[in-house]
Amino acid sequence: MSAGGLASGKPDGEWLRVHPATPFVRGWVALAAIGYFFGRDSFERMLQGQPLIDDRFAGRAPWLLGAGALMLVLAVLSFILSWYFTRYQVAEGYVRVNTGFLFKQQRQARLDRVQAIDIVQPLLARIFGLAELKFEVADAGESAVRLAYLRIGDARQLRATILARASGVRLDPAQPEAAAPEAPEQQVLQVPPSRLFGSLLLSEQTVFIVLGAAASVVLSALTENRAFFLYLIPAALGFVAAYWSAFNKGYNFTAAISPDGIRLRYGLLDTQAQTLPPGRIQALKVAQPPLWRLFGWYRMQVNAAGYGAGANNGEGGSRTTLLPVGKMDDVLNMMALVLPDPGTADPLGVFQQGVNGLDSDGGFVTTPRRAWLLAPLGWRRNAFAATDTALLMRSGRWWRQLVVVPHQRTQSIALQQGPLARRFGLADLVLHTTAGPVAPRVIQADIREAQALFDAQAARARAARRRQTSEQWLAQVAPASTPLVERPGSETEPAETRPTTQAPQQEGQQRG
Repeated sequence: MSAGGLASGKPDGEWLRVHPATPFVRGWVALAAIGYFFGRDSFERMLQGQPLIDDRFAGRAPWLLGAGALMLVLAVLSFILSWYFTRYQVAEGYVRVNTGFLFKQQRQARLDRVQAIDIVQPLLARIFGLAELKFEVADAGESAVRLAYLRIGDARQLRATILARASGVRLDPAQPEAAAPEAPEQQVLQVPPSRLFGSLLLSEQTVFIVLGAAASVVLSALTENRAFFLYLIPAALGFVAAYWSAFNKGYNFTAAISPDGIRLRYGLLDTQAQTLPPGRIQALKVAQPPLWRLFGWYRMQVNAAGYGAGANNGEGGSRTTLLPVGKMDDVLNMMALVLPDPGTADPLGVFQQGVNGLDSDGGFVTTPRRAWLLAPLGWRRNAFAATDTALLMRSGRWWRQLVVVPHQRTQSIALQQGPLARRFGLADLVLHTTAGPVAPRVIQADIREAQALFDAQAARARAARRRQTSEQWLAQVAPASTPLVERPGSETEPAETRPTTQAPQQEGQQRG
C-alpha cells in the first residue's frame, strides 16, 4: 500500500501505510546504541593493534555476539511491526492515524479545525527524501496528528489535499474526493543569513554575556581571585548552543503567500515548512531589542492554536516566529498577510506609530501624564488604538513592542488594578487569546478610558464573531490586499483572492 495513495489515484478513505524506511529513520539512535554497547571495546582494541577479543572473554565471545545479534533482531523486528501497524486515512472530514501493535492508539483531526500543517525534515530524513507532517488543530495542547514519514512529494500532495478540503474547496464536482494540486505561491520576503547572524550578535543574549564578562573582570581585579572566570565557561557554552540553535532554525527563512495560507520555510540541517491558513493567527507581536534599533530590525511572533503548549521550548519558539529579523518594510508586508483588512484609512501611519511612535500620534491613547512616576521612561509609549478590525497595544521605551489582536480573536477580557494603580487612577486591560509568546495587555490606561475600552472591545468582538458563518475559510472569501510596501525590484502581479476565516471563540468577558 503506497504512502502516497492520494497522489497516486487510490480511492479516498483507504487506509495507507507510511514509508517503509520510517522506523529506521526514527530508531537509528537505538541501533547505534546497540552497536556502541557491543562493539566499543573491540573497536578500541583494533585501533591499538590488539586482538579484537580480550583473552579473558574469548570463551564467552559467542554468547556476547549471540546476545548482540538477538537484541539487533528484536530491535529490527519491533521497527517492522511498528511500521506495519502504522496506517493513516483521510475520509469523512477527518485525518486519522492508527499506531501500535501491543498498545493501539488512534488519533484524528477534523479537517475544518486544522489550524496549520507543517512539513518537517530532520537531517536523516532529508538524506532519504522523506518528511513528517504535523497537523495542528484548535485547542490541541500538542500536535494532534504526527504522520512520519512520507516521501517529500507525497507529503506536499497530502498537505495540499487536506488544506483544500479544510477550506471547502471542491475542484471537480464529479470527483469531490480527488487529490488537489499544490496551490501556487508568491514569495514575500527572505531573511539573508548575514542579517540573521548580525541579529544574534546584537540580541539580548549578547548583552548578558558582555555584562557577565565585565562583572567577572571587575570582581577578579578587586578580589585578585581568577575563579570568577570559571563561572563564565558553562554560561558561554550555553549561549553558544543557543546561538547555534537560533541560527540553525532561522537559516534561509522565507515567507510566501498562497491561496491556502502563509507559507514559512526555514532551517539549515533540519528544515521545516509551515502553512498557516488565513485568519488562524490569534495575536501578533512586533518587538525591537535596543541594539537592533541601530539597523532598524524587528522580530515578529504570533499566537496560533495548537502551538501554545510548546511556545516556550525551542521547537515551539521557532514555530511561533513569523519573522526572525526584518526591516520595517518586511514587518508591514507581513502585517498585510496577517491582517488583510487593517480597518483604517491610514494603515501605514497607524502601524508605524504603533511600532516606533510616542504620545498620541496615529490616534493612540497613552498613559496619562500623572502616572509618569510609575513608568518614567515608558508612559509616553504605553498606549492603545482600535481600528475597525483589530486592537493595537504598544509598550516599552527600550524594548519596544506592538501587539495586534483581531477583534474576533478576543476570547475574554479582564480589568486589573493594583494598589499603586488605584492610587493614580490607572488600570491594565488584559485580552485572553490562545496561549503563546504574545501576552496582549493595555498597560496603565486611565481607569475611565480602560472601562470604556472594556465595553467597546467586548462589543467589537461579539460583532466580529457574528459576521462569521463558517469554519471553512474559503466560505468567506475577501479580496486580497496588496502588500503595504512594495519591495524594490519586485514585479507587480495581479492580486489573487485570499481566503480569510475566523474560528469561533468564547463569548465570555470578565472584570478583574
